[in-house]
Amino acid sequence: MKALIIDDEVNVREVIRYLGQWEKYGITDILEASNGEEAKHIIEATKPEIIFTDIKMPKMSGIEMIEWLDSISYPGKVIFVTGYNDYSFMRQAIKHRSFDYLLKPIEEEPFNHTLAEAVQAWKNEQNSHSGQETLDEDFQKLRIEQLITDACMGEAYKSTDILPYLPLSDQYEMALISFYQMHYAEPYIKALSDELKERKLGNAFSLQSDRNICVIITVRNEWLTVEEWISQEFDIPVRFVSGRSLSSLSHILDAFQFLQEALDNHQYRSIHKLDELHAARRMKDIVSYVDMYYMEELSLEKLSNLFFFSREHISRKFKQETGLPLSKYMTKLRIQRAKQWLEDTEETIYSISLLLGYQDEKYFSKLFKKVVGLTPFEYRKEKKLTVVSR
Repeated sequence: MKALIIDDEVNVREVIRYLGQWEKYGITDILEASNGEEAKHIIEATKPEIIFTDIKMPKMSGIEMIEWLDSISYPGKVIFVTGYNDYSFMRQAIKHRSFDYLLKPIEEEPFNHTLAEAVQAWKNEQNSHSGQETLDEDFQKLRIEQLITDACMGEAYKSTDILPYLPLSDQYEMALISFYQMHYAEPYIKALSDELKERKLGNAFSLQSDRNICVIITVRNEWLTVEEWISQEFDIPVRFVSGRSLSSLSHILDAFQFLQEALDNHQYRSIHKLDELHAARRMKDIVSYVDMYYMEELSLEKLSNLFFFSREHISRKFKQETGLPLSKYMTKLRIQRAKQWLEDTEETIYSISLLLGYQDEKYFSKLFKKVVGLTPFEYRKEKKLTVVSR
């Protein structure tokens, strides 16, 4: 079997190569592409069974890539590996039959878990109907995750589509679990979901818009039972926000917004607090996270929720760790990336500004000149003249 890694960042491709237990899962050839156009030629020539692709890339985005693959009924399994945590993109990926997605920074356990599932799913499909039950289970899991995520994000959904995944009740309650960013939440959410379904108390769902958030819907007056089970069975730190009544499944958005606001305002209960050793590692985790997500909208508030530190603590320690405040550190990374794209691609300056998260090309050009001393156009022209003179 062959695997193709598509990412315009060399270090990301190297990390994926290093983390994957390729031989264990029968992958004998690992191919690489730095953008979608290059990947198309490799796919047409070699037909890899497994594809890992970034979303934001020059020349051809990951979404354009999967749309093309869908149009030719490509039989392989496509997994997004991205720092772009935007549900609108995830919905497009699901629509065009992506197998799964992983968020950067990439962790070994979730990566190999997804690799194993993708390989097995491909083998099942090759064996005709022998894997149909597994495929149906995977589809149902994705289906309910999408329904719950749509409901929480304010998208259109039908309450009657959610009811089959819950025990019958005249009233439900909703709770949230927030997982620490560097932990792999999926096995814990599955274990909780299985327990709730077995005891006919409710269900637990991973949000496709944020894999660190678990939505729990239970029958009335059972959230204390859920919290007690989590305290006994989970061996990692989580934050728990509970007890929002759902008189109707059509009110999921209101309940989610209430619980999310409580989480943002630190109105939660901590289960299994991080020990001192974990606390000492967290700043390095935060810096690694920013190194991957610098093209997105990051704030001290968001980092606080993901890494279980106060905003003030992150602000102070981040500057100690990197020598720069968060905003200036992100600007430095974005400008470095812009310089690379200006030198190595023919992307327009407007396109590069969008890829970096700047909606205003003029603002990006001014910022670039302030840091580099040249406008993006001047910088590209100078680098091309340097290459020609050699």
